[in-house]
Amino acid sequence: MTVSITAPTFEHHRDALGIGEAEPRLSWKASGDAGDNEWVQTAYEVSFERGGEVHSSGRIVSGEQVLVAWPDAPLTSRERVAVRVRVWGAGAGAADSTAATTSDTVFGAVSEWSEQGVVEAGLLQPGDWSALAAGPAWAEDDAADRRPPLLRREFTLDAGVASARLYVTAHGLYEVEINGKRVGDDALSPGWTVYGERLRYYTYDVTAHLASGANVIGSWLADGWFRGRYGFNGGHRNLYGTELALIAQLEVTLDDGRTVTVATDADWQAGFGPIGFTELYDGETFDARVTAGSGDVVEAGAAGAGNGVEVAGPGWSSPGFDASGFTPVVVSPHDATVLIAPQGPPVRSTEELEPVSVTSSPSGATLLDFGQNLSGRLSIRVRGERGQTVTLRHAEVLHDGELYTRPLRGAAATDRYTLAGGGEEVWEPRFTIHGFRYAEVTGWPGELRPGDIVARVYHTDMARTGWFESSDPLVNRLHENVRWSMRGNFVDIPTDCPQRDERLGWTGDIQVFAPTASFLYDCSGMLGSWLRDVAAEQLPDGTVPWYVPVIPGGEMWTPIRPGAVWGDVAVLTPWVLYERFGDTGILAAQYESAKGWVDLMESLAGPSRLWNTGFQLGDWLDPAAPPEDPADALTDRYLVATAYFAWSTLHLARSAEVLGLTADAARYFALAAEVRAAFAAEYVLPDGRLTSDAQTAYALAIEFDLLPTPAQVAGAGARLASLVETAGNRIATGFAGTNVVSDALTSTGGVERAYALLLEQECPSWLYTVASGATTIWERWDSQLPDGTINPGEMTSFNHYALGAVADWLHRVVAGLAPASPGYRTVAFAPRPGGGLTSASARHESPYGTVSIAWRVGGGSLTVDVSLPLGTTGTLELPDGRLLAVGPGAHTFTSAAA
Repeated sequence: MTVSITAPTFEHHRDALGIGEAEPRLSWKASGDAGDNEWVQTAYEVSFERGGEVHSSGRIVSGEQVLVAWPDAPLTSRERVAVRVRVWGAGAGAADSTAATTSDTVFGAVSEWSEQGVVEAGLLQPGDWSALAAGPAWAEDDAADRRPPLLRREFTLDAGVASARLYVTAHGLYEVEINGKRVGDDALSPGWTVYGERLRYYTYDVTAHLASGANVIGSWLADGWFRGRYGFNGGHRNLYGTELALIAQLEVTLDDGRTVTVATDADWQAGFGPIGFTELYDGETFDARVTAGSGDVVEAGAAGAGNGVEVAGPGWSSPGFDASGFTPVVVSPHDATVLIAPQGPPVRSTEELEPVSVTSSPSGATLLDFGQNLSGRLSIRVRGERGQTVTLRHAEVLHDGELYTRPLRGAAATDRYTLAGGGEEVWEPRFTIHGFRYAEVTGWPGELRPGDIVARVYHTDMARTGWFESSDPLVNRLHENVRWSMRGNFVDIPTDCPQRDERLGWTGDIQVFAPTASFLYDCSGMLGSWLRDVAAEQLPDGTVPWYVPVIPGGEMWTPIRPGAVWGDVAVLTPWVLYERFGDTGILAAQYESAKGWVDLMESLAGPSRLWNTGFQLGDWLDPAAPPEDPADALTDRYLVATAYFAWSTLHLARSAEVLGLTADAARYFALAAEVRAAFAAEYVLPDGRLTSDAQTAYALAIEFDLLPTPAQVAGAGARLASLVETAGNRIATGFAGTNVVSDALTSTGGVERAYALLLEQECPSWLYTVASGATTIWERWDSQLPDGTINPGEMTSFNHYALGAVADWLHRVVAGLAPASPGYRTVAFAPRPGGGLTSASARHESPYGTVSIAWRVGGGSLTVDVSLPLGTTGTLELPDGRLLAVGPGAHTFTSAAA
């Protein structure tokens, strides 16, 4: 057979420009006409083109093709290397003997070389940085809104440009221009990290931006998370500092081989631009008259009062601009040891939506419905008189025909654009983002035409990897709602809602959602980076914060206290990433953090092994909880805490085992057994019922394997099914139980009850939200009440992914596709038709290639199509009890319909 190898990729990077790993691990995929040939890779060879010379690793005996060790000298800063791979492969039995021989007969046939994969290192050492932190020198009122500045620097190149790289970050947010052209297409960069320990920088290829002769580099700056108003109860300013600054290093290689570095220093200048105000919550104000070249000086506001600084006219980032109104910057050294290259992709616009309707509200405002709740901002195309102002307000829902802003709490979510006049003008905010489906437009000059306003969707630009479909359109819409909520809340960090004055990296939310997220998108790099911040914010005693990065949170969230479900992100989310992406590196990187969390739980529980004291959120947002007290759940919060103590301890032991930490593995396996026994003694009755007679309690006990005997498992499963039936198949779980309740029913013989739970349309249920018109997952099961009014609770978001964790069950059980070993190297196909569905399918782009399943019921039989890529194997468990081995390629099986 002929085998083709994809160009290698590096770590989890979509684009390996400016990476921070000196020895990036390599991955590749194999494809070919497998037929009945169980081809396996037996060896590989890597070719490197470095500095104009080509050399090879030689043949490496290994069947691994995902995240394999870099087999060459480490990269140096700025080094660019082209990498190709070829592999040997043979029948499945040959792999067992490859270590004992170098015979080509045993290795099998060799493939052609892959296409090149290109990797380029960023600035790997602190000493590579010469740039200073440069910002405006004028005085500002730190307690007030401050007008964002522009920075610029003129320079001359006396020869043609062979190549150029820009390395850049900021205290605040930045957008760079060179010679009037925007650099990159990322947004809200450099993102939000624990700035004092990890400040991300990005690398751009700016070769095409430069020319021999006069050049200008300039940057917009904005407050962003660094110093903008952010957080609860009116928010807090200056969370990380009071002064904005750009840290930029432009390195140019000329045609004659000389290098020129233009870095932020005292030769830069600062001035004001057309943005009068911009913040993440409140929106952006832009006066286009400033860029119209009229000579008008627009009021600079509090930040510019009395400082004599003029605003920039047109061409401020191009040669020939009169910068006499700009003033010198102030520069300061910065700690280059905290500068890090990205591990995942940046935030970008990934889609545009036009309104599905344009109507007038009772108050006379123009309302746009984009048909989809999203995270993003509006782009407008407008003609009008000079000085007219268009105001754009955003919200997720309407109430009495008007934009309903109460769920925004303290977020104004309002953008304003003042026209320059004289022709068509196109504008989109730069440094704000909103969660919305609806927009209210006032001050629009003339008629609003199709295409004049579009919504641009923004989120971390992860590659999509997962698809699901069934014969039930409501279930399909539910799955799309889950996907849209993930997109809306994966905005540099995994947030909780994109619309209100919060948008924090809640640890418990992503802990329960990570399996779903890891199927839908390649979130490995993004979450791997965020977990580094979790470790950075973790307290010395092991306490994991409720949200990361940490900001002041009022008396409920500050000071930080340990809490189950949320703190367990330190253990369980690295394990999910290992399971789904085959990355042992994430376990190693987060191991001390995970260990610290488990050790803390052990100390809090003491000899009893019961975590039954202290503050707990428990089964947060149980539908029975009153709007004013979302932690008042049916399930005993200490049962939840002890269950998670056992589960995380077990997974820490498994992590230690994978990492070869034998002593730790033995210790934590023993501790997990002790906690399991303590849980059973405290909460489990002889017949399998629990002292806390609630859906979440049974789901956790079943799925976390906390019931000592098969009879008690059966009893708990029967009681759980009975509770669901008694509730009319309506859900009765919050954040702690929703991700496991369907699996608990399924694994104890209640798959039809799990389907009934899924397909129920009365409140509270998943399909109630769909039937109510939801296009994303709600924070509360009843964010919108059955009478159409909005839940009066202070926390009422319509875009919040945690309760969408059921999608992982859709993938694994309804469709029947799950990893059986890390990275889907082996796959477990096990479809469980039910609920009247006549078909379902799932497809996942795994680290080895596309894995898929599709089943359909008809004529009394079940037909199942499965497909596996080369390098993988699987099993198919049919409802009739057969367990079949499956090799690479496409296969079809039939059995009697259940």
